[in-house]
Amino acid sequence: MSSKESYRVELRSAARQLSDRCLYSAAKWAAELLIDIEPDAHAPASSASSSAASARATPSTSSAARPLSHLHPAASAYRRRLRSAASSGDIAATPPAGVSYISTPVPDDDGFNSDGGNDRYLLAKSYFDCRDYRRAAHALRGQTGKKAGFLRCYALYLAGEKRKEEEMIELDGSLGKSDVVNSELISLERELSSLRRIGSIDSFGLYLYGLVLKDKGCESLAVTVFVESVNSFPWNWSAWSELQSLCTSTDTLNKLNLKNHWMKDFFLASAYQELKMHEEALKRYECLLGVFRSSDYIQSQIATALYSLRELDEAEVIFEDLLRNDPYRVESMDIYSNLLYAKECFSALSFLAHRVFLTDKYRPESCCIIANYYSLKGQHEKSVLYFRRALKLNRKYLSAWTLMGHEYVEMKNTPAAIDAYRRAIEINPRDYRAWYGLGQTYEVMNMPFYALYYFRKSSYLQPNDSRLWIAMAQCYESAPLQMLEEAIKCYTRAANSNDSEGIALHQLAKLHGVLGHSEQAAFFYKKDLERMEAEGRQGPNMVEAMLYLARYYKSEKKLEEAEFYCTRLLDYTGEGDGKKSSERIEDSSNRFSLDGHWTFWFMKFFENIGVAKASEISLLAYVKFRAMGSAQEDCQSNKTKIDAMMNHSHLTEKHNIRPSNTIACNVITENQHNE
Repeated sequence: MSSKESYRVELRSAARQLSDRCLYSAAKWAAELLIDIEPDAHAPASSASSSAASARATPSTSSAARPLSHLHPAASAYRRRLRSAASSGDIAATPPAGVSYISTPVPDDDGFNSDGGNDRYLLAKSYFDCRDYRRAAHALRGQTGKKAGFLRCYALYLAGEKRKEEEMIELDGSLGKSDVVNSELISLERELSSLRRIGSIDSFGLYLYGLVLKDKGCESLAVTVFVESVNSFPWNWSAWSELQSLCTSTDTLNKLNLKNHWMKDFFLASAYQELKMHEEALKRYECLLGVFRSSDYIQSQIATALYSLRELDEAEVIFEDLLRNDPYRVESMDIYSNLLYAKECFSALSFLAHRVFLTDKYRPESCCIIANYYSLKGQHEKSVLYFRRALKLNRKYLSAWTLMGHEYVEMKNTPAAIDAYRRAIEINPRDYRAWYGLGQTYEVMNMPFYALYYFRKSSYLQPNDSRLWIAMAQCYESAPLQMLEEAIKCYTRAANSNDSEGIALHQLAKLHGVLGHSEQAAFFYKKDLERMEAEGRQGPNMVEAMLYLARYYKSEKKLEEAEFYCTRLLDYTGEGDGKKSSERIEDSSNRFSLDGHWTFWFMKFFENIGVAKASEISLLAYVKFRAMGSAQEDCQSNKTKIDAMMNHSHLTEKHNIRPSNTIACNVITENQHNE
């Protein structure tokens, strides 16, 4: 048997057993993984396994025969990064295919005998499929087999959950808070704990016992029970998912006593993703792609990780490929809608919303996608309506609570926003977006100390997100606090966390300037100026940086550097009619260079000319100034000519001749007012 064929045998048997026990979500996961296994290179093309692996798509669209880098040139960037890490030995290799510690035969003791036990189980399963859970449990009364015992207890558990949901709606409404509990938990815990104590429980019973303990708040014991379950039957993805929800820190994750199986890599990759360790998750998925080359699940997880790392273009390409391969896919498409919302891709988000609406409009993910569509259109009331619909379908849908909080903030309904964010935190205390939303809300309410608390929580959970550090720094800068040294520390963290918008560098320069740290201010202004030039940006920040650097170098007696930035200021005309002004300068002055005396007097002129700085008036005055004298004239006569031109500029202002570069004028005037 080939190595990959052993994977297929295990997953095929696991899918059957999970489906027989009505664990449909885990069965679907195993079945999808089964056909995602890349065919062996030596396998004949006509083999059943090969045809099964290629059944999902035609050769022109299937990703089974292509590496992930075919998606787009940019999409291979992270793959190169991961391969370099793999070559250095940082990645723990996936165990060879087929090396498992447990086989998957159908258990012998199923209680199926000649007296009709199997027939009774089929009847109970049909009741279960019709959601008649209590009838299913009643049909299996008296059955002693492990399989029948599990289905009976599982049916009772779901019957209790169904009744709990009904009571919550009756007492507090569909989205209200409630203390209603599953009434079946006590009896189920008693029965399952006794079976575990005498050793008469299988891995599926352990999974159900772990669910009961988790619902009762016994999380430590639940972790132990879930570990026992996945160690004895590792293909139950539902058990892995429940175990992951209890691993809220890396310490808890590292203490798990898990046996070495290839399913462990899926678990660790998903857990790393949840703990915001996205690079580590990508390494695990890169290993798994060697076997499950065409796995839509793995590719969706990779796209989600790239989205979290703010590599939006690469993530978008992968999501588009997923949607082409499976046009009726809804899973993970809510993440794709968040990405399109962040990029403001209105047409793509509209297309996605219409597609999921036609596929299944009553899925929580579909409602979330449609809500994002209305939010991007600015129709926040409709957006909230669809978020609430998503939460009626799944009260624990984390993204819906958080995003609905954002919508309430847009609607200036702060009490509702705070309630939505807090509900999100109750579901998952590691949701940094909800903590960040609470910080923003309290900041809007002028409660900076509360805002700081929530910003700190969010930055602790997501330390590499520059936006969180910038928000905290702005809170420190606010009028009630004025803790500028702390703000500088936060802006420094933001600058070291890939601040793509360049806010941190500019604010660091400004704050150092306010505190009198002229050398540090000049350093950050220079770095900010270099960044803007590299990105081809213009605006008030560029004018402010050049003006500060010119003044700084003049104060340091570095007149050549001061001249350089003065000349650049004169050349700068923003994004308006700069071509005309620069042409006039070129024709009039022919780019003369200044010596020390001229630079000094020009700087004095530049500092006192007022609103006309960096405008057409100052440019023309400079040209006239250059034509009126030579470098050999003494400083006193130069000063007289400067004063005359300053008077000319004031007369110009008096007659309401407005400068053409209004952006630069406003910034410079504001700077002078502050000085």
